Amino acid sequence: MDISDLYESSDAVALAEHVHKGDVRPGELLDEALRRVEALNPRLNAVTLLREGVARRLIEEGLPEGPLKGVPFLLKDLGAEAIDFPSNNGSKLFADTHYGQDSSIYARLRSAGLVTFGRTTSPEGGVGPTTESAVYGGPTRNPWNLDHTPGGSSGGAAAAVASGILPAAHGSDGGGSVRIPASSCGLFGFKATRARTPDGPYVGEGWAGMAIDGFLTRSVRDTAMLLDITQGPDLGAPYVAPPLEDSYRAALARRDSPLHIAFTTTTLTGEPIAPECRAAVEEAARLLESLGHRLEEKRPTADTSGMMAAWTKIVGCGTALSVESAVRRRGRPLGDDEIESVARTAIDYARTVSGADYLEAINKVHAYGREMAAFFQPYDILLTATLAEPPAKLGRFDHVGKDYVDYRMGPDGVFAYSPFTAAFNASGQPAASLPLHWTADGLPVGVHLAAAFGRDELLIGLCARIEEAAPWAARRPPVSAFRKS
Repeated sequence: MDISDLYESSDAVALAEHVHKGDVRPGELLDEALRRVEALNPRLNAVTLLREGVARRLIEEGLPEGPLKGVPFLLKDLGAEAIDFPSNNGSKLFADTHYGQDSSIYARLRSAGLVTFGRTTSPEGGVGPTTESAVYGGPTRNPWNLDHTPGGSSGGAAAAVASGILPAAHGSDGGGSVRIPASSCGLFGFKATRARTPDGPYVGEGWAGMAIDGFLTRSVRDTAMLLDITQGPDLGAPYVAPPLEDSYRAALARRDSPLHIAFTTTTLTGEPIAPECRAAVEEAARLLESLGHRLEEKRPTADTSGMMAAWTKIVGCGTALSVESAVRRRGRPLGDDEIESVARTAIDYARTVSGADYLEAINKVHAYGREMAAFFQPYDILLTATLAEPPAKLGRFDHVGKDYVDYRMGPDGVFAYSPFTAAFNASGQPAASLPLHWTADGLPVGVHLAAAFGRDELLIGLCARIEEAAPWAARRPPVSAFRKS
């Protein structure tokens, strides 16, 4: 098997095994990844801040003997701070931001032997279900259909993995930003229990604890491996997740049956969803029944609309903090074109939110977590669609000329399009999007599974059983892989 075929047919775990056995060298894998960037990125605009020299140096200095030694890797262009990898954070204001120390999560990824060679695109501030930031000179496109979004905010990561540039990439999720692009690009995306992965040292918590790092992968075992590498509190963490019973990788062998699974074919507030998304839920319910689980149609009664209003206040204030801190540090006013209108109007909105309003919003989010915990008392899992529609066309959710509150909460806004994912950022529960359905015209539609707080191993074990029963990794989009001439 030549290097291109080996790379195409292997997930990250398999590539590391090939490196360990001496079938391929890390430099050869990096060469292949870079060839694929050159071939595909002009069409996708998914990879930015390429640092080939850094990656070559890491290999020459000797990679750590970790479980993913030699596997090419990309960081999201938001968070995951690293000395060798400056960041734009999806914004002209933050373009080419350099860091004085490595974040805990990057240090753990590097110690696993991964060969990081760049970053992937993100919307400004990580706000929104698309990746169309002005700092990248154009939108990031979905490899299944270039007129559609790959999702956001980890849209570049999803486009890069789905197209075959690499088998797995870093992402983060504060309202669905791993699971939305996973659904949009036909990938597996898992949001762990709150505080499972580290935020430090640059951040104590993201968006009042609702944001967390994660990964976009084609296989469940790659996500399990990456979570095992990175999970656990870092020095001085303000709070920690409940300890795992064993590990994510060990949980891949779990066969918990029968589970009591609630499902709904509407939104969490009872609104209808697109027929293709409803069909995806119904197909998944039948699949789960065939695996021996007990399904019951049931929708949570938690105040999801109230939670989303609170979420909008918290994220608006977080945007204001980020922008205003940057402006203060550099000592000159904000330029007219340095941030996009969603961020600018979020700052205006944040100025109307008092300190008491902000604390009330946090209390609302915490109350929502308690309501969802009560709902899960008789159930192991909740099954829904990941999105209320198939992947949106580019332009619908860009940040140009839009008001932040309407963008989030308006009748055609983000909450209407993505009414499920942010619920589990608010509650802190583990949740995953699985690629189990495609529309007639070839667009992916994910299904969403959530478990009770701390039950990550139960959830990832179930995802592994679903992957066995309905494998998806071999399915590739039209814009896919490096084609040999």
